[in-house]
Amino acid sequence: MKKELLKKNWKYLIVLLLVCIPLFQHLGTFTLRVYDESRLAINAYEMYHSGNFLIPTYDGEPDMWNTKPPLMIWLQVLSMKIFGINEFATRLPAAMAALFTCILLLILSVRYLKNFWFGCIAVLVLITSPGFVYLHTSRTGDYDALLTLLLTLSSFTLLAFLENPKKKYLYCFFISLALAVLTKSSAALLIIPGFFIYVVVRKKMLFLLKNPHFYVGLIVFLALGCGYYFLREIYNPGYIQAVWENELGGRFLETIEAHKHGFWYYYENLINDRYKVWIFLIPCGIITAIFCKDKKNKNLALFSSIIAISYFLIISLAQTKLYWYDMPLYPFFAMLAGIFIYFIFSFLKENRKISHTLKYNVTPYIFVILVFIIPYIQILKVTYTQKENLWDEEFYGISYYLRDIIKEKREGENFTIVYAGYPPHIIFYINILNEKDRNIVLKRKDEIKIGENILISQNEIKEYLEEKYDFNIIEETNYTKMFEILKEK
Repeated sequence: MKKELLKKNWKYLIVLLLVCIPLFQHLGTFTLRVYDESRLAINAYEMYHSGNFLIPTYDGEPDMWNTKPPLMIWLQVLSMKIFGINEFATRLPAAMAALFTCILLLILSVRYLKNFWFGCIAVLVLITSPGFVYLHTSRTGDYDALLTLLLTLSSFTLLAFLENPKKKYLYCFFISLALAVLTKSSAALLIIPGFFIYVVVRKKMLFLLKNPHFYVGLIVFLALGCGYYFLREIYNPGYIQAVWENELGGRFLETIEAHKHGFWYYYENLINDRYKVWIFLIPCGIITAIFCKDKKNKNLALFSSIIAISYFLIISLAQTKLYWYDMPLYPFFAMLAGIFIYFIFSFLKENRKISHTLKYNVTPYIFVILVFIIPYIQILKVTYTQKENLWDEEFYGISYYLRDIIKEKREGENFTIVYAGYPPHIIFYINILNEKDRNIVLKRKDEIKIGENILISQNEIKEYLEEKYDFNIIEETNYTKMFEILKEK
């Protein structure tokens, strides 16, 4: 029975293995990244201990800076309960979301197009895209991988419903879109204009509006998506106002936290780094689909093109731009680039001259291997080596020092960390150590006291100490220095 099952599904298992290696290998190697990942990790850590699953907190207070709903945080708490409080547990939900996004593309191809090899090619395009398998996307504990999964699911269930109007597809569309809102708030709504355009182009608007399940699904969406906001407002007054200022009006209409870039910011990122391997195959795929005789392929290409173009224009017009905001585009890009690669694969597979010449026509499979071998090796190198950039060594030095204490690779207790800047990537590790009675304190440089042992990693703090205090050097590593403060100069 097992042999028969393996024989039947070996292709799927190979694709699954190819996807899992770059997503999961060395997932916990880097210490937590600053901003969203470490902020979320602290939210999850505090929720893990408090049991308050409605209101994420930071330093014990309702988090009004990170105002997004807590679906991702809930998943991280669950992961921490299973795997402990560490980097791997923090990042696992994002990596799993990326895995399920790949599986979703394969299911769509097998169920909708009745074609395994197209799905395999699309998945390989996706998993070899640096912007998809990258920090702040599928390999760090941020929102965007889960958002991408849920938007991809909502998109393709809508496409499935328009092609085959079963109510289960429509309800799945609304529920997954609501869960996307519970993941990253208003960012989930940026895909809706693309849905509207596609429905109008396909002349399906009247059909949709006449369906009673559309309105039931809409009520379900509003109940799930908006229900959290009103419930939290009851227990955390001022929350909706904070959401408006930080997300609904702020990020789109104004530049938040100096993240201002020009209109072509995302396009330049795509061609220079995040999608440079496959970017020029997207128009080739669109042109190929135009001349394709298969109606389902045409509809899939049209749908993916409309969603990708509309989403790209919206994030490009927004005043606040961050490089990872483009992640929801990648599954649709993979479909479009995959169409062209599959066209060549299909040509080689069906070519009679090749079939008559060779006993077994292996040329299409050799072609796929040749296309993907170098991009796949490049992705593996990035995820395997996991080396800090030189400019980040100083930035994350204290985090590595504290993690070594947690892992009992070094001794450490009763000392003060002095750090200038936003410190959640340090606070996460301090919380874990102080739970073990290590008595580690985080201070600003103007709070230093004589007699303290001070751990630093920043040159600006080192220069401040040298100028103001006499001290002994207790320990020095590549990234950090431990000083005993003797007296003021």
